Amino acid sequence: MQTVLQTLSTTIAPAEIRTWDALSDFQQAQLTRSIRHPDQIAWVTPTSIEELSAIVACAHRNQWRILPCGRASKLHWGGVIDAVTLVVSTEKLDRLVEHAEGDLTVTAEAGISFAKLQSIVGEVGQFCAIDPTGPDQATLGGVIATADTGSLRHRYNSVRDMLLGVTFVRCDGEIVKAGGRVVKNVAGYDLMKLLTGSYGTLGILAQATVRVYPIPPVSRSMILMGDPVALEKVTQTLLSSALTPVSVDLLSNVITAALGFANTPSLLVRFQSIAESVDQQIERFTEVGKTLNLSISEPADSDLWQQLTEQINLSAQSDQIVCKIGVKPSEAVSVLNQISALLPTAEVLIHAGSGIGRLSVREARSTQLLEARSICEATGGYLSVLQASIEFKQQLEVWGYSGNANAKRGASIDWMKRIKAQFDPQTLFSPHRFVGGI
Repeated sequence: MQTVLQTLSTTIAPAEIRTWDALSDFQQAQLTRSIRHPDQIAWVTPTSIEELSAIVACAHRNQWRILPCGRASKLHWGGVIDAVTLVVSTEKLDRLVEHAEGDLTVTAEAGISFAKLQSIVGEVGQFCAIDPTGPDQATLGGVIATADTGSLRHRYNSVRDMLLGVTFVRCDGEIVKAGGRVVKNVAGYDLMKLLTGSYGTLGILAQATVRVYPIPPVSRSMILMGDPVALEKVTQTLLSSALTPVSVDLLSNVITAALGFANTPSLLVRFQSIAESVDQQIERFTEVGKTLNLSISEPADSDLWQQLTEQINLSAQSDQIVCKIGVKPSEAVSVLNQISALLPTAEVLIHAGSGIGRLSVREARSTQLLEARSICEATGGYLSVLQASIEFKQQLEVWGYSGNANAKRGASIDWMKRIKAQFDPQTLFSPHRFVGGI
């Protein structure tokens, strides 16, 4: 380690190099949940893209493995990482580069907190249509690297759909730009989609341009509770109707009760638009719910979503096991009920339009999660373990498939490995964190 520190200091003199003892309790805890032998790393914090480039180039010359991160809030997501030499944090790359209000875009460095970015664009009545876990701690780069978004994806799609341009550092230290700062940009290869959700295995994000939208003038929500069969019918009716909700979430009884409602599964729906449109849509959907004898409540919109956000963040910041799940949307209610029966204390949320969701549980055996995975896979879906102790993750395949299940999955992993070999042939970035041990 002393040799590493000396080389860094004499070669690039970065703004800050810390060893294990100098890290905060939070940083130590995140590393302990992420890496084998975390006390053997150096934590480096560049203050410019050029400095980041120099650090990576130095690591490349010396064959040091790197774990990129922002503020480490999602450092423990994904597979158990093999021993690394450097943790490179972009938290000091936190400057706003440009907010093009008229073009509805914003460009910022990767280390800016998502909450800060949201606040900046909010000053002119705009917002980033991404709702990641822990926005106060999450950075723009971390949100992109983990493709982390929530209920807003029903209306605004995924993180990669928000991304217009990126600047990132390759494994050899070269600075690469892709895309641009305008919505109608078609120049170059679409590297943004490759980097989105790559968990820092292909490069280190340094800067990004994302779309922003005008804040809707009116927002109202309603929650429908009752018989699962009726809940499934009302969900399918909504999704096949001309109504345009922003969010459509199926909640397990545990989450519904935690929000202060009945101990039953529920459907949480949010409408945003001009007042006349929202009022009409609420009225029409209320009629559908009443026809199916569902209990309907319309709580204060902002309070309700703040409660749900806090509930999700609470599990993410605790020692709970957190999984990302995907199911066929038409089977979402059935999967919700089956998982709730298997794990009665689990918090399960599924975005009804996409079938993507999350499962959080304080205690579970690996066999129970494997059974929950089988439930998801029976609908053509998946279950990936994002957050758990290293000991727990070593008991199962974290991402949920190794490529042996069928030819399609095997081909997908082969392609991912080939892409990894092109971007990072020496496996210096986030070794074994991603699918298939990438």
